[in-house]
Amino acid sequence: MIRRPRRGVPATLTALALLVISVLVAMSAIQLLTNSPPVLDYDAIARSLNSTTWNDLVVAVFGALAVALGLALLVAVVLPGRARVLPLSDDPAELDSGVSRHSMLRDLRAAAKSVDGVTRAKLSLRRGVVVAKVRTDRGTTGGLVEAVGGALRQRLDRISPATRPALRVRIATTRSAQ
Repeated sequence: MIRRPRRGVPATLTALALLVISVLVAMSAIQLLTNSPPVLDYDAIARSLNSTTWNDLVVAVFGALAVALGLALLVAVVLPGRARVLPLSDDPAELDSGVSRHSMLRDLRAAAKSVDGVTRAKLSLRRGVVVAKVRTDRGTTGGLVEAVGGALRQRLDRISPATRPALRVRIATTRSAQ
């Protein structure tokens, strides 16, 4: 059970572009029917398009932009997004269950901050690796990496994700060693 995000942004941008084009065409058609000057001057557009040849730079630029936009939309559809819900426990006897990325990181952050000497913790999950950036006020950081790593491993054992992420702990100190 891996829930991935919907492709809302590309779909919304495409819908907005089509909406703008449709509104402009509808406004021009209504203005032509009411004998008022249209927003889009069809005669000027037709003259401009008739005088343009396939060898013009403008045609190549607009063609390249259309191809790039089409490829970007195609890549957005084909490539999977980052999972929002991560599956828990591969045991088929158990129910399908999952945890959101945000909830898991919040829980791991609380575990890292519970270690003595840690003043701030920032965690990220990318490509199956949890990176913990921990800040301490201690002058020496001996053993802190192992303590934070142990706390994170213990919390991951309690969460029990189906694919266990690797851990990387980085320590930053606000004091210099004396």
